[in-house]
Amino acid sequence: MNLFVKPGCPWCVDAVSWLEKRGLAFREIDVFSEPGAFDRMRQISGQSLAPTLELVDGTVLPDFDVAQLERFLKEHGIL
Repeated sequence: MNLFVKPGCPWCVDAVSWLEKRGLAFREIDVFSEPGAFDRMRQISGQSLAPTLELVDGTVLPDFDVAQLERFLKEHGIL
């Protein structure tokens, strides 16, 4: 899964920490330093807010907190 983040975003820091503590594999993508990443995040989510999570199957969770992330991953059989 891909995790689109912005530097200094507290929700992004929380999401990265939460995923790492659970040993879940993900690719952290800084939307400001990786070419094309911001446009990709906007394309898949329809907005410009981070964090945004994209599952391998293309399902997207935009602009979330850790509680929403946990529910989303449970609903999709990842947790």
